[in-house]
Amino acid sequence: MGEKPPNAAGLCPQRKSIFSSASLILAVLLAGVPGCLSAAPDTLTTLHAIHFLNHAQAAKQPSAAFEATVTYRRRGETTLFVQDAGEGLYVWADKKIKLAPGDRILVHGHANDSFRPIVIADSVALLHHGALPQPIPVTFDDLIRARHDCVRVAVRATVRSADVGLDTDTDNTHLVLLVDGSTIDAYLDNGALEPLNGLLDAEVEVYGVAQSKFDGKMQQVGAALSIPSIDDVKILNRAAQNPWSLPVTELDATLPFYHPNSQTRRVHIQGIVTYYQPGSAVVLQQGTKSIWVQTAFQQPLRIGSGADVTGFPDVHNNFVTLANGEIYQSSNHAPIAPQPVTRRELTSSKHIFDLVSIEGQVVMEVRESSQDQYVLTADGQVFSAIYRHPDVADLVPLPKNDVPLGSKVRVVGISILEGSNPWGHEVPFDILMRTPEDISVVASPSLLNVRNLVLLVMLLLVGIVAVGARSLFFHRKVRRETVALAYIEARRSRILEDINGSRPLAEVIEQITELASFKLKGAPCWCQIADGAQLGNCPPKLAAFRVVQAEIPAHHAPPLGTVFAAFDPLSKSSDLESEALFMTGGLAALAIETSRLYTDLRRRSEFDLLTDTHNRFSLDKRLDALIVEARRTAGIFGFIYIDLDEFKQINDRYGHHVGDLFLQEAALRMKRQLRSHDLLARQGGDEFAVLVPAVRSRAEVEEIAARLERCMDGPFVIEGYSVYGSASVGIALDPDDGETKDALLKTADAAMYEVKHAGR
Repeated sequence: MGEKPPNAAGLCPQRKSIFSSASLILAVLLAGVPGCLSAAPDTLTTLHAIHFLNHAQAAKQPSAAFEATVTYRRRGETTLFVQDAGEGLYVWADKKIKLAPGDRILVHGHANDSFRPIVIADSVALLHHGALPQPIPVTFDDLIRARHDCVRVAVRATVRSADVGLDTDTDNTHLVLLVDGSTIDAYLDNGALEPLNGLLDAEVEVYGVAQSKFDGKMQQVGAALSIPSIDDVKILNRAAQNPWSLPVTELDATLPFYHPNSQTRRVHIQGIVTYYQPGSAVVLQQGTKSIWVQTAFQQPLRIGSGADVTGFPDVHNNFVTLANGEIYQSSNHAPIAPQPVTRRELTSSKHIFDLVSIEGQVVMEVRESSQDQYVLTADGQVFSAIYRHPDVADLVPLPKNDVPLGSKVRVVGISILEGSNPWGHEVPFDILMRTPEDISVVASPSLLNVRNLVLLVMLLLVGIVAVGARSLFFHRKVRRETVALAYIEARRSRILEDINGSRPLAEVIEQITELASFKLKGAPCWCQIADGAQLGNCPPKLAAFRVVQAEIPAHHAPPLGTVFAAFDPLSKSSDLESEALFMTGGLAALAIETSRLYTDLRRRSEFDLLTDTHNRFSLDKRLDALIVEARRTAGIFGFIYIDLDEFKQINDRYGHHVGDLFLQEAALRMKRQLRSHDLLARQGGDEFAVLVPAVRSRAEVEEIAARLERCMDGPFVIEGYSVYGSASVGIALDPDDGETKDALLKTADAAMYEVKHAGR
């Protein structure tokens, strides 16, 4: 982990850094200072005084000096939890300082802002060793409501899983505990397998430090425990039966053992509506707080109006959401002004689901029946602004909002991330617009563009033709040259239009070589693309000609190819040859780079760059087309939903680089199990989907799903690690399981979660 101090924007909980912060500065170990605590008048001297700070006060980093007892010290890290007078605190301390639970210490440092105020230690002095504070018995409600944050607690639970992981600094064990019908994560400083024997399904009492998971907006998204030692896990009642001695269940007979037991209680919230997608989602915002609400509500809802929503709290991709939302619109109308932000701010979770505005340059526009998508760049990075058409768009044509390519625009909408909380690294984001007017032109494209150059050339042609006409009766030779020049410029203008119109590259290159041949009075001309085809008119016996060549230039890259012209061996070189080849090379370079840019942008809009599979927008487009085709032909097709099990643990244990390589290898394995006309797409994070067209029965789809499961059986050898993975797979068949996209997605998703909860 890094060595920079934490701040309000960078404190992110995770397995290694879940305890309160991600990035911290180096602290200096102070020599032990015996005696009583001495502090300046403005120094905070108790944990209670530090807890009393609000976010604004903690951000000012007031001085702190206090005594406390160590309740948890993570080996090889800067994480330190202390407690005094019934209150707990997270302290960042140099990882070289050796401390153990029960040590009484003297801390000098300064407070800092986080989910709760923390302290950055400038010095830590060991006073003596004493007894640990008595643990406070807590329930799941106590943990999820952060009632005892950073305090040593006792939790009664049932162990659902116990897995040993290997970190670069120290070994640890990840426990999943069932507490009052809900699960929490617990992290135990232990790397041996033997002490874990007999823990599965055992009823235990666990002593550890409670802490909260939270996002970049300092919103709680979960709860966890840090356990210092295996001795802090007391087995009260072992499992009634060894899990490995249970009767073997048939693969298709696991569902009867599934018993959902949700104790989530309904909540009532209020806010201003900033986004509404009928039948799918509503976003409410109140000041700097916002939340995504999943809802089937389809009645008219005014953006900017107040609303009451009731539903059930949920966590999706480590973001707090509300499920099964029911909405009541009030008469209060108080629109929220969008907050101007930068690209870098949006790549973290600081503005997730907020109404924001950002400026960028339009490089591509894709208009489809279901949505309009604008591909923009800001600070050299690409992101998308999306407007999803309402259902009435099928009946009433929407007005087209023309946004010239290359123009600078301002986009207003809801910020969403493509994946889960970034935890200190940047992830792609999108902007969901509410209306076509949410994108507005700030500055028009530069005048130096292809269209204006074409117009300028045409104006020059008109002038040249006019001059030629006036001199028709005086200089016939000049007239013939003018006509020839006019023809060349006209052909050149048409070539520029074809380049801008994204005509096939081979056709454009052949037109360019034909133009060069005309300019050189019929001399054969051709083009050799680097690592590509040879296009144009190349004589079969080049030895009989005098060949002249010129490179096709590229910006900051090797040449894109070479252009050639063949002449009579007795002819002499002239300036016309150099001029013609220079023109040919320039046009060819423009055509090749424009084609590659268009291809790259088109691929970015349809493919996931990490796994080289289709993205969710490409999947939606193909799924819509398959549904229409199935209705037309009375055919059937399959949809498979795939979730990679325990992928978060791979990220936590080996780092995001290994996690990315694991996703790439998993995608490659799945591709090998599919037919040529099947489509694999990444939905986001560790979720994938497969479209299976041209099937005759459900059995065919189930056979493909089984292959996808089995392909994960072998180990993934990545960066010297042997990583094991598995997948939970759910299927849906059109039209048996639904005749709409939402119905198929819901059925396959539900089937996948049934498999996951059944222990697949």
